[in-house]
Order: sequence, then C-alpha cells, then structure tokens
Amino acid sequence: MKALIIDDERLARTELKRLLAPFKEIKVVGEAVNADDALEKIQQLKPDLLFLDIQMPGKTGFEMLEELDSVPIVIFVTAYDEYALKAFEYNALDYLLKPIEPKRLEETVNKLIEKKRKKIIGELDKENLAETDQVFVKDGEKCWFVKLETIRLFESEGNYVRIYFGDNKPLILRTLNYLDERLDDKTFFRANRKHIINLKWIASIEPWLNGGLLVKLKDGQKVEVSRRQAIKFKDMLSL
Repeated sequence: MKALIIDDERLARTELKRLLAPFKEIKVVGEAVNADDALEKIQQLKPDLLFLDIQMPGKTGFEMLEELDSVPIVIFVTAYDEYALKAFEYNALDYLLKPIEPKRLEETVNKLIEKKRKKIIGELDKENLAETDQVFVKDGEKCWFVKLETIRLFESEGNYVRIYFGDNKPLILRTLNYLDERLDDKTFFRANRKHIINLKWIASIEPWLNGGLLVKLKDGQKVEVSRRQAIKFKDMLSL
C-alpha cells in the first residue's frame, strides 16, 4: 500500500519512516510538511494510506480532510489524546500517540492488512450496479425496492448515506466511498466528498466559487461540484 506521511516536524516524519521500514506491505511514497502540501501530494501520488498529524501550522489534519473529495485510509499520528473521539468521526482506522511504540504500530499495520484482506474478498463477491438495477432499501420499519435510475442524489451523513428518490429520503448504513466504488460512473458522479449525483437528473449547471460548479437537479436541489471534481466533470461531459 502506498503511504503518505503528513507532519510538520521533520524528526517525526523520519522516525515514522524508520518504524515503518520492516513492514513490506507499506511503501512510503512521499512526505508532506503541512495541509496544503499534503493536498498537492495526494493529488500527485494517489496514496492508499495517510499517516496524518492533527496540529499543524495553517490548517489542521481535520480541516485538510474536509477538502478531499475521496479520502484514503487515515491513521492519525499525534501527541494529543483529546482528539481521539473526533478522529473516529472521520472514519480513521487508528489513532497513534507520539512517541510511537513499535508494538502499537505493529497492531495498527495488522489491522490495516486485515482491512485490505476483507476488501479484496468483498470486491470478489460484489458486482457493479447499473442504472437499470433495482436495490432493496430499508430504513427503520419502511422498505423500498428502488430502481437506481430513479435515485437523484446520495448524501453522506457520517457512516450513513441518505438516498433521495421521489418524496423519500431514507438513511442507510453505508459509506459514500462504498457506493462510489459500486455505482456506474457513466450515470453517477462524485460531486464532492458528501454527494454523488445522478447525471440524468441535472437540470442546469453554473459556475460557482473557487472554480467549482453549482448543479441544480430537476427537483430543485442544488449541489456544489468541488473545484477538483469540476475539472473531471467538464472533461467527462465535453464533446
């Protein structure tokens, strides 16, 4: 797995690289000294894994993650234990306290290997979903059998996703990343880190802040396409 180390302290980066050296499953492909540097390196290197400090000059690790449309696996590495609860709200795999103990790091790597193994098994079992497929949706006591082409929007709410179709807005226990991997990208587009839109439900598009786009769906809902995704969006839909 390709890993990026993000920490403003050079000695901390060097020490983590040394501790990771025995683990052949992880290849450190780069280092970043702050959040802005990390955003550029993530775009260039496409890492599978981030070892991320929280307190850095400028933006915090949390603020950096907010700017990503698709988040790699995150392991927080910090000297402060008071952020642990918030870290797991960002679906972090683990939370390591500095100075890192080799035994504790080994536990984290084992957890990472197990997660990768389960993902491979899951990918062998699952098939991608086409727009004409129907899916079973359950929210509490209510159930629906929904054709994907009728779903106009998927909206992330932590570890849950809200699905918009007709007048219904059920909440399901899935992540947006999971759905993004399975949905047909010719019909469904990841607009930002919180939304996937059905391209066939777009009514209008207009320029928006910071080089992004504002998409209006046929039901009147508005969704911002982030600056990074706007470039991909234009390339995909241009003649």
